[in-house]
Amino acid sequence: HKAHSEQKTYVCTTDAVRSKLCSESQLGRFILNLKGTSLEELSVWSASVGFGNQTQARNSTTTTTTGGNSTTGTSGFWDNPAGNPTPPPSDWDSPWRRGVALSLAPRHVNNTVVPSGVLWYKDPILYQVDKKGYYCIAAIPITTGATADTAVHAEFTGRVLFHNIFRGKLAATDYPKINFYMVLALVYLVLGGVWGFMCFKHRDDLLPLQFYISYLVGFLVIEMTATWAYYRYLNSHDRGTATTLFLAVVAILDAGRNALSFFLLLVVSLGLSVVRESLGPIMTRVKLLAGAHFVFGVLYAMGMVELELESASALLLLMFVIPLSFTLSGFLLWIMYALNGTMAELADRKQTYKLSMFRALYRILLLAVIVIGAFFVVSSMNFSNRLDEDYAPETWETRWYLLDAWLAILYLAVFSSIAFLWRPTGHNRRLAMSDELAQDDDGAGEYDLEAIRPDGMGPSEEHLPGTREPLRQEEVVFEIGDDDEDEGVGRRRGAGEREGLMGDGRVKDRSD
Repeated sequence: HKAHSEQKTYVCTTDAVRSKLCSESQLGRFILNLKGTSLEELSVWSASVGFGNQTQARNSTTTTTTGGNSTTGTSGFWDNPAGNPTPPPSDWDSPWRRGVALSLAPRHVNNTVVPSGVLWYKDPILYQVDKKGYYCIAAIPITTGATADTAVHAEFTGRVLFHNIFRGKLAATDYPKINFYMVLALVYLVLGGVWGFMCFKHRDDLLPLQFYISYLVGFLVIEMTATWAYYRYLNSHDRGTATTLFLAVVAILDAGRNALSFFLLLVVSLGLSVVRESLGPIMTRVKLLAGAHFVFGVLYAMGMVELELESASALLLLMFVIPLSFTLSGFLLWIMYALNGTMAELADRKQTYKLSMFRALYRILLLAVIVIGAFFVVSSMNFSNRLDEDYAPETWETRWYLLDAWLAILYLAVFSSIAFLWRPTGHNRRLAMSDELAQDDDGAGEYDLEAIRPDGMGPSEEHLPGTREPLRQEEVVFEIGDDDEDEGVGRRRGAGEREGLMGDGRVKDRSD
């Protein structure tokens, strides 16, 4: 039922009687729309509850214990300094409570049997919840008179304690993050161990990019461990100065991880260390974009934790989201543009092996962009209803996944794929310092076959290696030398400078 103000009315009050939403005989009861269903078939029942005068009992300072164990747990590093409440050993021994208890034997509510008459309570009420869901307790003042002119209201005081299935202070919306980030930290630790072993095995052939990836793997282990520790600490302590400082550290680590990842991905896409030795003034612009992304990332991370999505205004939320979305879009567009330019350059130079690596990188990033776009649409549709009354009950269980989990999983998948693509091998350094010789007919025409022979009289075409059958990928031929070296000299010395980098790995050093 709805009143004229379009605000839902759940309980029959004198205002509801005036609005003809219920009758005077229903005062104090829930307004039910049976829709042809009998009252006995509903899961909702209504009864009058009476509370005795327990002023003297409320002023008591007796501390209740159950089974010889205090309801206050011991204090430890992860515990509340004032002590954590310990759940009772049995579901029906006593209510989970702190402070003053009125009786050792609580009055249990039967969820299925509709009571009759007035229920007088002197003891704490324990309502057993058997089904996972979103539960609320509401207290609404009800006039006791039969007419609207009577302004007498019942008065009572009490305390409501919720005991989730888990121990701790985190809301049920955030509690899954503890185990999630713990698993991520372990995954990155294993990934770092495998990467470190490969780097040690090929330590003489590492590229600068692989050193950067090594630093990032170590940074990821630290960042995920810190994030897990933050939620673990927050689950055992009240919010305060310490938790705010902890949050700031985690936000800085998270923003640093994102900025560093995009920075490295962009310089790789620009061809640093593989296509060109230096980026020149472009490097300054890359650093500025990474710095801006870092700052906006810190603001976004802290805003998502401190703001209440149900009550925050759309403008305030956009102030945290839009700046980060601009820098993120700038990174993604620049990376795609740089990748296209690098691949076009490698295609013109007929560097097929290097081109295949950058094409694989392009496919990985393109898939990531598609996934981000899809989740952006899903998240926008989900959060557009955040002011609805049913938003919290319907989304509390999956909200953490839309806000945190899917981005972390996507990052893990993309990072692992790129790390596998650029994994250390015994040929990386020679690959970066060499140019592949063309193996197709068009590319072969660019080389003077007669000039390749040291004596000027080359063998016939059928005796040239590789002319009768295509080369396998592990037999790709490269030439080591300066790009600006005299073309004629390069042709005459080409035979002594070719090597199968992906074959047996033998290298013929140049004596000049």
